[in-house]
Amino acid sequence: MGRVSQAQAEENRRRVVETASRMFREQGTHVSVADLMKEAGLTHGGFYKQFASKEALIDEATAYAFDELARLHRDGLAQHAGQRDSAQRALIDTYLSTGHRDSAADGCPVAALATDMAREPGAREARRVYTEGVGDFAEWLATEDEEGIIRLCTMLGALVLARATKGSPLSEEILATARAALTATG
Repeated sequence: MGRVSQAQAEENRRRVVETASRMFREQGTHVSVADLMKEAGLTHGGFYKQFASKEALIDEATAYAFDELARLHRDGLAQHAGQRDSAQRALIDTYLSTGHRDSAADGCPVAALATDMAREPGAREARRVYTEGVGDFAEWLATEDEEGIIRLCTMLGALVLARATKGSPLSEEILATARAALTATG
């Protein structure tokens, strides 16, 4: 079997990182390398040509997810002509929606990876990236009247509870109540 070009190797790596980012948000970092590579459409053996370990992939996929989140914040601000309060309100509406609740793979890495990061050793790169990402998100949510960490904790808690109670009327109520509380003042 022939060797892949450098460009193809880079494309394969990108595909694995994107796939891992989605799968880790949806299923957790315990996803097996074999399942991840199958989902990416690549062989299990190809993993070790790209990554030193699964932990190295977790680090890179976590960074990718938070880069994606930061891009969404920038894009939201641009869509609202730099009006931070409008962009924040739109983000809150989207974050606390049934669509976001039902799409963990494409959703917020803060909510999706919280439990996995709590189990990570403190020195790991993924935990550092996660911690910085949480801080950046909270800062982005801050208003003149309210600390961003309060808003983030409310959003995160509501999303996690809504996901855990999905399929019941309580799930919808949790999202609606948190959304109303966070958008009532601004």
